[in-house]
Amino acid sequence: MSETTTAPVLTAKDFSTDQEVRWCPGCGDYSILAQVQKVMPTLGIPKENIAIISGIGCSSRFPYYMNTYGMHSIHGRATAVASGLKASRPELSVWIVTGDGDGLSIGGNHTIHLLRRNFDVNIMLFNNQIYGLTKGQYSPTSEENKVTKSTPMGSIDHPFNPLALALGADATFVARTMDRDPKHLQELLIRTQQHKGASFLEIYQNCNIFNDGAFEVFTDKSSKQTETLFLENGQPLVFGTNKDKGIKLDGFKPVVVDLNDGNSKDDLWIHDEQDIYKAQILTRIFDNPKTEGHLPRPFGVFYQTNRDCYEDVMAAQLEEAKSRKPADLDKLLRGNEVWTIA
Repeated sequence: MSETTTAPVLTAKDFSTDQEVRWCPGCGDYSILAQVQKVMPTLGIPKENIAIISGIGCSSRFPYYMNTYGMHSIHGRATAVASGLKASRPELSVWIVTGDGDGLSIGGNHTIHLLRRNFDVNIMLFNNQIYGLTKGQYSPTSEENKVTKSTPMGSIDHPFNPLALALGADATFVARTMDRDPKHLQELLIRTQQHKGASFLEIYQNCNIFNDGAFEVFTDKSSKQTETLFLENGQPLVFGTNKDKGIKLDGFKPVVVDLNDGNSKDDLWIHDEQDIYKAQILTRIFDNPKTEGHLPRPFGVFYQTNRDCYEDVMAAQLEEAKSRKPADLDKLLRGNEVWTIA
């Protein structure tokens, strides 16, 4: 008589380790870690089938604090290591933890190629617009004129727009959330895992030591409702303290309208997560919140689509190769192009 066993019910504590969490007190990474640990038990994935790969940076200590398999790799190469892991062990749930410096500077090339190849992995890019681990130099996402230890007269670099970059690399899932909105962060982590393909989730993360308040306008209660736009698939773009403001398109230009002035929600822009053209407009709503006439910053899923995953196509190709007759090694080495030298 066979016995049936049920998988144990896991909790957030099952995903925490005995390692001392060594981030600065007040760092946004604490919130992200807590939400990941809360979400992991709900995914129905055995701990032994989860791997978290990181590069170098404050965020990259993540694998030490997650009771799963993981690897603290080298600067900018977490995406390359994760690609190899997914190719060889496609059944694993692979998560990449990286930062704006690690993933967009030294690791930028690896990031864009992972996205275009569409491995079924989840990228969590912690964006604090600064190099925190090396004590406060400007990063690829720091705003222009940013005064730091490496730019005492202000940065003259134009910053990356991470989500526009991801769309340009043909990512199949592009989203944004923030450390100080736990509920939204949890929802986006679940959406990230549910997507079959390369998921790119940008997380605004406060570095309270070297760049405190970089995203305060989006997180503070006094300004959050008017400065943020939370995207919901199939719903109009509405924001404001009383949900009385909306966004509609004037040609290809998004404009803010007041719903108290006779404008109807029926005339507003309806969000469609599968519309690549409108997604590109949304990623470009990226202006300085301190300027007049600006639009609220969007958060949520900007775009998602289905495309064959690299590891699946590779496996099919290998199976096809097995069905063929054994290759003639001499012929392979000789190749198809032969020259006769007189």
